[in-house]
Amino acid sequence: MKILVVIQARTGSTRLPGKVLLPLAGAPLLVRMVERVRAAHTPFEIVVATTTDPVDDMIVRLCERHSIPVFRGHPTDLLDRHYQAAAAHRAELVVKIPSDCPLIDPRVIDRVLGAYEPGLDFVSNLYPATYPDGNDVEVMTFNALSIAAKEANKPHEREHTTPFLWDQPARFRLANVVWETGEDESMTRRLTVDYAEDYAMLAAVFDALYKPARPIFSLDDILRYLDAHPEVDALNKKFCGVNWYRHHLDQLRTVTTDQTRILETNQ
Repeated sequence: MKILVVIQARTGSTRLPGKVLLPLAGAPLLVRMVERVRAAHTPFEIVVATTTDPVDDMIVRLCERHSIPVFRGHPTDLLDRHYQAAAAHRAELVVKIPSDCPLIDPRVIDRVLGAYEPGLDFVSNLYPATYPDGNDVEVMTFNALSIAAKEANKPHEREHTTPFLWDQPARFRLANVVWETGEDESMTRRLTVDYAEDYAMLAAVFDALYKPARPIFSLDDILRYLDAHPEVDALNKKFCGVNWYRHHLDQLRTVTTDQTRILETNQ
C-alpha cells in the first residue's frame, strides 16, 4: 500500500506570518519538521502541499533546495489541496500532518500508522486527543478522502480537511490512538506554533536539544526539558487548549466544550 504524508504549508498565517520559514537550530522550521517526519520508520513518501499564491514561491524554492517534493494547490480549500496532492502521487493511504508541528515525535507517526488496518477509513490520535498538542497525525484511505473532497460543503470542512470524516462516526469506520502513558495532556501541553510565544518556546527547545550528531530528540526528551525549565514551559502556557474547534462548536457533532478553550480577548 502506497502511503503519502502530506504537510500543508503556506506563508500567509495571520497570527504569525511566515512561521514555517522561521529559524530553528539554524534551519527553517519547515525543514526541521520534515527532518523529524522522515525519521519515522514506516515506509512512506512525503510531499509539502503549498498554495498557488506567488507569495508561496519561497516555500517551493526552499523545498527544492532541500530535495523535498512539493505540490501547489488551492490557497484556501485545504481539503481540495490535500486530495489533489494525494491524487497526483497515486496514494492509497494518506497521512495529514500540519506544518505547525515541528516537534512531532517520529514514533508517534509510526504508532498511528501502525494502528491502521484494512477496513478502516480513518485513524488518528486526535478524536479525542490525549497527546501533547503538536503531535497531530491523521491517516485516511484515499477513497475516504475522495468522498470528503466531493461531498464536504461546509466552510470548516473544506478549511480543516478532515472533519467531514471524523465528525461522522456513524458513516465512516474510525479508530483513535491514545497516548501510551495513560495521561491526557492535550489541553495542558502545547508543542505547536501559532503565536510568537509558541515560537519562543520552540526555539528554546531546539536550541537546548538539537544536536547535529543526534538531530531527532523524543517527546520524552522534550517533556523532561520543559519540566526542568518551567520558564520555557510558561512561554506559551496561556494558549494551551486553544484550537480551531472553538469557532465551530455549533457545527461539530462530536466535539464538546471541554476539548477547546476560548481565547481571552487580551490574548
